[in-house]
Amino acid sequence: MATSALALDPGYRMADPNNTLVIDTTKGQVILEMYPSLAPNHVERLLTLTRQHFYDGLTFHRVIEDFMAQTGDPKGDGTGDSTLPNVKAEFTVRHDSSFPFTVATRPKGSLIGFVGAMPVQSQVNELMAISNDGKVNAWGLFCQGTVGMAHSYDPDSGNSQFFLMRGANSSLEKKYTAFGTILTGLDVVRKLKIGEPPVNPDKMNTVRVLADIPEAERPQVEVMDTASPQFQAVLEATRKEKGDNFSDCDVTVPAKILNAAPATAEAAPTPAAPAGR
Repeated sequence: MATSALALDPGYRMADPNNTLVIDTTKGQVILEMYPSLAPNHVERLLTLTRQHFYDGLTFHRVIEDFMAQTGDPKGDGTGDSTLPNVKAEFTVRHDSSFPFTVATRPKGSLIGFVGAMPVQSQVNELMAISNDGKVNAWGLFCQGTVGMAHSYDPDSGNSQFFLMRGANSSLEKKYTAFGTILTGLDVVRKLKIGEPPVNPDKMNTVRVLADIPEAERPQVEVMDTASPQFQAVLEATRKEKGDNFSDCDVTVPAKILNAAPATAEAAPTPAAPAGR
């Protein structure tokens, strides 16, 4: 890939290289961005294990149609973890008015919008004045593309297993920690073999932190800034289309790889001779 800086489209930003993972799977590449402002300990765990090459070669051992694809188990059967201590749940985050949050809608008693490219819901800021710590709760929404941490019956048992949402499922909200979202490659996640476990499951060949990839190989990922006027236009167009049924999960934050290799024609085929664990 070219190393020269490429011009950003208006209203776009570069993905945060220090909190973005590049997952090369047997079905293609998935790039996801994580948000420490929502779940700092979970983001740190994924970064640590990635830099230990813990995830390289692990399977997607539980893939459910229209729900999610789960991975991160060294045993490949849903019972394994890393040797690191478990991570306590970060289902919600307490925040003040400085929280980096772009409001999309204001249903009664709450705000719904985006932290980075991730859909998030929050209590209204007016409640800060009557809360003991001057803060209110926010939590990630489990829309298609959301990245969440798996756990057992104990909510504080998150360790190494995580899942990628293939479809939206609000029943997971405030029961599982949501800490990131897929920027590119949701179509790849939806191509993974189905099963619990799948027969001959797909794998994560390599998982790398974007900042750690040599510059000559590094994908230059731009994503629309959800605080930009261009994104407001995307929101308004989606609201108009959906009407009263509008939801944050209806909005896909545009993202693309600026230095992606051009597509090549496929050769003609040779004649044959799915949260919790």
